[in-house]
Amino acid sequence: MFETEFNEIPIDDWSLDDIPLARVRAASGADPSIRKISYPKGAFEPFYNPKSRLFPDPSERLPAIVRNITSNANCDRYLVVTRYKTELQGTSLVLDGIGAYSRGVGSFARHSHLFANVAVNLIDGRSYEQINRHFANFGSNLAESMRLTEDPITKLDNSQFPDPPASAASNTALRERTRALVAARLDRTLPGYLKQD
Repeated sequence: MFETEFNEIPIDDWSLDDIPLARVRAASGADPSIRKISYPKGAFEPFYNPKSRLFPDPSERLPAIVRNITSNANCDRYLVVTRYKTELQGTSLVLDGIGAYSRGVGSFARHSHLFANVAVNLIDGRSYEQINRHFANFGSNLAESMRLTEDPITKLDNSQFPDPPASAASNTALRERTRALVAARLDRTLPGYLKQD
């Protein structure tokens, strides 16, 4: 009766990795010094799934991974967008990164939603220390947390929820809605990270 099904579907051709660069350029007034740095597939795997849980291995931390990727890049700062996990309030459902979920039974009780758990991280290009901007977007985050209505961009019509889940990768409407959600999340977060000290 209470069943949770989790499906991970590859969506490589959705070009989600291109969105952060486009949003950073838009937020910075198309600064020509901003560029994308390529990295090998799986480079961030130690960050997402560290082997050492009790005593964190420094090589699994984000600054060390960025240092390995950017050894010849010579940038003042590196802005890194990563995914994170959250637990859906009132449930034990873990939402990891970007996706869609559906809750309830039957067409009237069911609720479908998109989510985009993306974090912005700033790394100093010389020391490779993480630059913390804890209160970077305090105002916009506070306003979002006090929202009385559901964010319309996250609400997904039940008919748009991929069924079967494997059909998500070829769902054009779902792709465009997800890209818009990721862009909106970044647009809310980036300004505090792009300001000069």
